[in-house]
This record gives sequence, C-alpha cells and structure tokens, in this order.
Amino acid sequence: MRPTFESKFCPPAELAARAKALAHPLVFTNGVFDILHRGHVTYLAEARALGAAMVVALNSDASVKRLGKGDDRPINTLEDRMAVIAALECVDLVTWFEEDTPLNRILEARPEVLVKGGDWSIDKIVGAAEVKGWGGSVHSIVFQHERSTTATLAKIRAQQDQS
Repeated sequence: MRPTFESKFCPPAELAARAKALAHPLVFTNGVFDILHRGHVTYLAEARALGAAMVVALNSDASVKRLGKGDDRPINTLEDRMAVIAALECVDLVTWFEEDTPLNRILEARPEVLVKGGDWSIDKIVGAAEVKGWGGSVHSIVFQHERSTTATLAKIRAQQDQS
C-alpha cells in the first residue's frame, strides 16, 4: 500500500489541471530541497501561509547537476526528494522540471503567489514578470534559520577528513 502523501506527486503533464483544482490563491515555489533541514521547512510553511494551497517544483537530478553544487549532488534522488516534500502538511502538490528554470511549470500552474527564498531579489525571480502580468504577487522570504545543504555537507566532510 502506498503512503497517501504520494498522491501529491504531479507529473508536469498533469500540472495545469491539478493546480486549477486546488484552492486559491495558489502559491508556487521551487528548489532542490536535497537534504531537508529546519530552514527549508520554515521557509515552506511561511510560503504556504501566503495562500490557500501550494505547489512545489523540484529541480530534476540533471538540473541539479547543472547548478554546479558539486559532482555528488543531489545526494537524494528526485523521487526521494519528492516523497519528503510531499509528506509535509503545507505542500499540496509536488512536481519537477528538467530545464534550468521552473518557468514552464509556473506558466502551467498559473499561481497567484510566486515565492523564493531571501537569497533571491524579486527582480531576479524566474517567472516574476509573468505572475505579476496576470495580477499575482511575488515574494522573497527572508530566511529565519541560516541553514544550507551545502554547509551541512561541508561540515560532514570536514569531520570525515579529521577521522
């Protein structure tokens, strides 16, 4: 028997229809979300509070590789990352994108609210012009907990080197 959170998995081809069926205003965010930490879950809860439902689009494994985060990234496969994100109460749908940006998923979901983390200025957020163009809003949420998967991995590697 499959866990119920897996019903939140949404192939890109189904995103437009499934997003339309969600409560609105719809929030959209995206990212790698490789090794989930407190910063991630706090950010996602804050993003979800801006609307009535939320879609999270994850970078595919190949897309993560192109980001230059390291040869061994992502640590967790797309399927595993989707499962962890889908298990969060604040997430209504999880999809993915193979491209370097989530623009196609944003155009398909047509969210009223587009959100990225505080390391993104609004003028640099992919899809901002499009979302504003159909009357939506764009937000850059200040991080509450300075955590990162890259920093966590560096700490682990440093401890291994000392062994």
